[in-house]
Amino acid sequence: MLIKRIIQVFFMLLGGVFGYQFMPMLFDILDKWLNIGEIAYQEYIGAIIGAILFLVATFWLMDYVVRAFRFGVEKLTKLHAADLVFGTFGLIIGLIVAFLLFQPLQQIPWIGAFIPIFISVLLGYIGFIVGSRKREELVSLFSLNRFSKEKSDGVIKEAVNKDYKILDTSVIIDGRIADICLTGFLEGTLVIPQFVLEELQHIADSSDVLKRNRGRRGLDILNRIQKEKSVQVLIYEKDFEEIQEVDSKLVKLAKYMNGKVVTNDFNLNKVCELQGVPVLNINDLANAIKPVVLPGEELRVQVIKDGKEHGQGVAYLDDGTMIVVEGGRDFIGEQIDVMVTSVLQTSAGRMVFAKPKLLEKAL
Repeated sequence: MLIKRIIQVFFMLLGGVFGYQFMPMLFDILDKWLNIGEIAYQEYIGAIIGAILFLVATFWLMDYVVRAFRFGVEKLTKLHAADLVFGTFGLIIGLIVAFLLFQPLQQIPWIGAFIPIFISVLLGYIGFIVGSRKREELVSLFSLNRFSKEKSDGVIKEAVNKDYKILDTSVIIDGRIADICLTGFLEGTLVIPQFVLEELQHIADSSDVLKRNRGRRGLDILNRIQKEKSVQVLIYEKDFEEIQEVDSKLVKLAKYMNGKVVTNDFNLNKVCELQGVPVLNINDLANAIKPVVLPGEELRVQVIKDGKEHGQGVAYLDDGTMIVVEGGRDFIGEQIDVMVTSVLQTSAGRMVFAKPKLLEKAL
């Protein structure tokens, strides 16, 4: 194989360099101990011996070296192009720093000839890792978190980045996001991360019937959104392999793209707020646009079922707001006029308490 030939040639050259550099020292030591006399062309003989020794060593080490080489190539090919570019940039910076340290390190006795090589490899590796893993922060440092300002006729114009709305799995399965997009209230580009698509696919392939239906519903909602010409959709293929949780990936992606997370997950909402990431919660929007009901207002509702307390009945407004009707148990299945007595706002939504208007008149 070509790879094996290249590795053998590399080892021969490396052995030749080591032999040329250090074999004369070995010959001098042997001369002192065994009196073998001075050998002519010590450097060249040492280079030949070193090349042969290293070539022989490849027969034992070849499989390990080839496996390590292929492992490194696979890792590099799996890297995102941007990670590779910024990793290379970090590698160059690391090698520059190592080069600046060469002169003082070479003055160290005994190890001065070896330690610069070690430092070069170490700093180069560290530079590549830091550059590839911090590329989101580097990009945001130079572009995403800045406004490009241009002066025209004494007026400063700010070119703001695209307004990205990043969808999470729960809001896609919920389905209301499609209707909101159609109304035109949600501006900007909808970003659907690849890892969210994979999670939806995993849910759609679940053995549990309920989960499977939820996953398929989410995929149908995405297809519906993509077919709408008025909605801009971006499938973002970048994945954060070092992070396991999807919610954590969404937060990091929002920071990287300078976007907003669209969700109806209460826990993700809190995590975004703690990390300073803008979040749009569909449930908060639904609660905000519910009609305002004031104490003393009259409503016509249909009592559907019993309430938790004795004599109570439960009815619902068109938007799903629950109305607890005191003394409404006797009117189950009927449409009656009620008068609102109080309104309670809870984390689950708005709850309205009312009394039948007939009872109010009787009192």
